[in-house]
Amino acid sequence: MTPAASAGAAVGALRPVGLDELVARAELLTRVDRKYVLPLADLPFVLGGLDTGVRALDIDGQRDFGYRSRYLDTPALDAYLGAARGRRRRFKVRIRSYLDSGLDFLEVKTRGPRGTTVKQRIPYEGDGRRLEGGARGYADTVLAGAGIDSRGFVLRPTLTTTYRRTTLLLPDGSRLTVDTGLVWALPDGGGVLGAPDRAIVETKSGRAGSGADRLLWSLGHRPCTVSKYGTGLAALRPGLPAHRWLPVLRRHFPTALDGSPT
Repeated sequence: MTPAASAGAAVGALRPVGLDELVARAELLTRVDRKYVLPLADLPFVLGGLDTGVRALDIDGQRDFGYRSRYLDTPALDAYLGAARGRRRRFKVRIRSYLDSGLDFLEVKTRGPRGTTVKQRIPYEGDGRRLEGGARGYADTVLAGAGIDSRGFVLRPTLTTTYRRTTLLLPDGSRLTVDTGLVWALPDGGGVLGAPDRAIVETKSGRAGSGADRLLWSLGHRPCTVSKYGTGLAALRPGLPAHRWLPVLRRHFPTALDGSPT
């Protein structure tokens, strides 16, 4: 059995949880995120070692879902450089599409107190290439609330990511997501990079580590600095400052550094 099939079987054996209950118990829009990059072959060991009582998001019998994120940034890449240089007032603006349901949201992520991530969002209707009217006003208002004056920003698409996601609800109310089949793409055919043999696992909890974090640590996996936006843009545009993401690129995506496709 392939690693992907083994992981799918492990998820299929879990009890289901519906979307409404998941949101009610673990929406966690303000949270601490811990991210891990794993070889796909290690994923079945993680899923098989989780505590009893873990439940998998299930919608009409489906347990993995297609996602697309279009990241918008300024021509000067203020969002990218804010993350690359560890600025306290950093941000991300993206249009998140749930491909199986056809729903789109404008999401604005900022930094809260003590390193928490704050995500705010509204439904989005548009072509994904620009923010206009109420969508732009919403983004400006959220950023202003985080101390970022974006009135002069020209926001345009900079990177698109697509992947499949499985979401698990842990007994302590925290969440774990598993992303596979990740593909990064620059606008207008500027470059594409895939990561078919890697999974990005993310725990979303309070400041204390969840049971899933402790399991990952026991298996030799440690949280790493990986951002789908930052890491992908650094890999596809090698001239950008990228010290923050070089360790994960060197370990998990080494061919991206020499210009070869992954």
